[in-house]
Amino acid sequence: MATTKTKDAAEMTVEEKLKNLYQLQTMLSEIDKIKTLRGELPLEVQDLEDEIEGLTTRIEKIQSEIVELKREIADRRGSIEASTASITKYKEQMDNVRNNREYDSLNKEIEYQTLDIELNQKKIREAEEVVHRKEEEVQNCSTQVTERRTDLDIKKSELDEIISETKAEEEKLRERSKNLEVTIEPRLLAAFKRIRRNSRNGLGIVYVQRDACGGCFNKIPPQRQLDIRMRKKIIVCEYCGRIMIDPELAGVEIAKPVEEKPKRTSRRASKKAAEE
Repeated sequence: MATTKTKDAAEMTVEEKLKNLYQLQTMLSEIDKIKTLRGELPLEVQDLEDEIEGLTTRIEKIQSEIVELKREIADRRGSIEASTASITKYKEQMDNVRNNREYDSLNKEIEYQTLDIELNQKKIREAEEVVHRKEEEVQNCSTQVTERRTDLDIKKSELDEIISETKAEEEKLRERSKNLEVTIEPRLLAAFKRIRRNSRNGLGIVYVQRDACGGCFNKIPPQRQLDIRMRKKIIVCEYCGRIMIDPELAGVEIAKPVEEKPKRTSRRASKKAAEE
């Protein structure tokens, strides 16, 4: 069945192809208008979702760093307790030393453990400061997440409202355009879609306006305009590459410019002008 439809599309006259193509363009332009109505909302929603995800990942990373720092603090406190216990033991041993050598050795051990305690205390203070900063950072990120979630809910609500208003119309247009695409020759349809993708305004087929292309507004030579009106072959604009169609076939009425009649001048005024 698909083969038959393709064959019918290939057997259509140029006039029929152009007419179907212009109808398709009209429907796709309506869909583009609906997308424009949504504006930047879909992108804004996506950006907010990405930002929230990034902040959440950052919070999780910072929290894991805080856990690691707190573990390090606990380990250092454990080392301080062990060093304190060792100092107490060495001091007790000093009461029973037998010579100066043992005394000096115990004294050095006490000095070493004391320095180790001081070093651990310094490292604990530094780690606690880092933990404090990171906890503030987590708090700031959490506040940002709350704010972004509020913004996201508002944007999503606006987007959902617009989508609900235009969804039925868009689906209807998409269904009609899909049915119409089947009637257009695949090669011509592919060329039309390629032109639309490369066009800033999404127009793949345009009609002649005031002897110019309706897409890029460059002047069209009279002979080329005649070829377009003859509807014997597909004509494209030599400047922008858009497919051309004459206004009558597109069903567009072009208002003809009203020619202004030259003003009459009296003989007296003519004579005065000549004298000047």
